[in-house]
Formats: sequence, C-alpha cells, structure tokens
Amino acid sequence: MDFLPAELRAWMPEPMREQVSSYVTGFWAALPQVVAALVFLVLVWLTVKAVQWTIPRALRRARMRRSLIDVVMMLLVVGLWLLGGLIAVTIAFPTITPGRALTTLGIGGVAIGFAFKDVFENFLAGILLLLREPFSKGDFIDCEGIEGQVEEITIRDTHVRQTDGQLVVAPNAMFFKNPVTIRTARQVRRTTIICGVAYGEDVDRAREVIAEAVRHVDSVRDDVRDVEIFAQEFADSSVNFEVTWWTGSRPIDIRQSRDKVVSAVKRALDEAGIEIPFPYRTMTFKEPLRTIAAREEEAEEERRDAAE
Repeated sequence: MDFLPAELRAWMPEPMREQVSSYVTGFWAALPQVVAALVFLVLVWLTVKAVQWTIPRALRRARMRRSLIDVVMMLLVVGLWLLGGLIAVTIAFPTITPGRALTTLGIGGVAIGFAFKDVFENFLAGILLLLREPFSKGDFIDCEGIEGQVEEITIRDTHVRQTDGQLVVAPNAMFFKNPVTIRTARQVRRTTIICGVAYGEDVDRAREVIAEAVRHVDSVRDDVRDVEIFAQEFADSSVNFEVTWWTGSRPIDIRQSRDKVVSAVKRALDEAGIEIPFPYRTMTFKEPLRTIAAREEEAEEERRDAAE
C-alpha cells in the first residue's frame, strides 16, 4: 500500500486496504503472463498478415475461383484469431483451462446467436453462395422483383445493379431461400413476339414472309435453333402468329433484337402487300344524329316563334 498517499491510506478502512493490496499484488504477479499473452497476440497478427499475403497468391496460381479464395481466407483468418485468442487467454490466466474457455465461448456463442440470428443467417448463406456459386459477378439475375446485373457478392449481401442504373444491396439469405432466375446462365436466350395478319390473307404465305424476314436479322442466332413461327389464335381482327427466335441473353440484347425483328417483319409484310390489321369500331345510335346546320335552323325557328 506504500504507493498510495498517506492521507488516502488513513481514510480507507482496513478491509478495503487489504482488498486493494491483494489486487495490486495479483496484478504484479500476473503482469509477466499478460505481457507474454500480448506478445503472443502480436505473433498471431504477424502470422495472419503472412497468411493473407501468401495464401491468395498460391490459390490464384492454382486457378481457384475468386469466391472460393475469399471463403478460404475468411475461414483461415477467423480460425487463426480464435485459436490465438484462446491460447492468449490461457497464457495470461493459467487458471482458465482451454476446456473452461471453450465452455464460456459456447455459452456466449448461443446468446450471440440468438441476438444476431439474421446476421449469422446471411453470413452462412453468403458462404454457401460463394461455395456453390449458382450465379457469379456479371450475371443478370431476377429474384423477388430484383432484376439486374450482379456487381459484387460479399459474405453478408449481394449488390445488384438494375437496368435503370439503381443499385440494390440485398441480403444473401434472400437469394439462398428464394428461386433465382439467372438470365445469362447461357450465352443465348429465346424471345417471342406476336404478329397478326388480316383474315383475308394467305396464312401459309404470311408465315413464309415473316420467317424469311426474321432469319435475315443479324441479331437472330439461327445457328442455335431455327426461327419458329406458329399460327397461335383467331383474334378479334387478325390471325396471330407466335414468332420465336434465339438471341443474346443480356437484357439489352433482347431489346435490340426485338426492335430489329419488328422493323424487319413490318417492312417485309408491307413489301409483300400483306395487311397488318388494326381494330375497327362501328358506333350505332338509337336516334338519328342532327347536323350542326339542322340545329341552327331549329334555333332560328325558335327565335322567330318567340318574336311573334
């Protein structure tokens, strides 16, 4: 207790002086172990830095996917820090055995798990997405109304850039638990339009004209599968054809190809003299319509009658 001022020692009760003295004695007794634990943590930090510098380069040389490299590095770093922290605790406090430390971590882990259930759910979903890789960076996907290009997949969330330029950051659990449509899973994708011709036209000839026009569009991939055209239905004012072809799988490819196909089909039907009908409406009135001149005559007669 000599390190305390005499006035403070005189003011403190005897039990308090003994307790403070025991604390100070225990601190000086444990100081070498605490210093050793801190030195060990510094070594762990250096080890982690070395692992972060060497392992990714080795895995990239082995041509491992970037997503797998991220998962491996995360697990290695977390594992090293957990193991290093456990050993540091046992060094600083020899009375705490590894078994007791693991038990304490287990109880604390359960409590933390209940408190951060959604965080851990997204964390585990992110690991599974990175390992399984159902979709990757650059893919166009659609999930729960979110449609766009994947820009980044992290441990917790996925960044999707929509076609209108907005960025959506969604939790990984959503992509893991719900169906995901991967629009660029293949390099080509099928698209369809409906084209109608008048009832007075030859259906077989119209089909040939449409097919020939679609085949000559440069964005149509007829090397994958030929253009398919089927008479679909008898509509109100036309016989409708279902026109199907294959083109690029990106959304911009679909829009550009549809634009070119619609223009080519319209031009070909016009040149062939085949009518593309539009609805006609005939309005019938129960009473005959009066012209403006008749209304003016009636008004003039009413004025004359009023004047007389």
